[in-house]
Amino acid sequence: QRVLRLAEMCRRLETEEEKVLPFYRSSLTEGEQRVARRVLEETPIEPLAGVVQDYVGLERFWQRFNKAKLDEKALEQARAALANRNRRLRELLQQYLAGVVLNKKVLRDPHPV
Repeated sequence: QRVLRLAEMCRRLETEEEKVLPFYRSSLTEGEQRVARRVLEETPIEPLAGVVQDYVGLERFWQRFNKAKLDEKALEQARAALANRNRRLRELLQQYLAGVVLNKKVLRDPHPV
């Protein structure tokens, strides 16, 4: 109940994009979606089905949670890629600077090899 109340409070803070665009498009056909809605509206016979039905309201929470986790993983991968690129650029810069210093020494030497 507490999580559902918090979800309702957070709903007011959603951006317009979050309110309008769903996170996931359903892969079910229209007929399959109708059947799923009908099953959800029926009174559950099995005890486990009754418990699961109590948590249907958390579906949006889990969608957001999963999206946040996916975004986190994508950002971790992007950060790792940028760290590798930064490391490579630093190596290239060190090589360039070493070459510049060497060339100045060679030019100052009266008898270059």
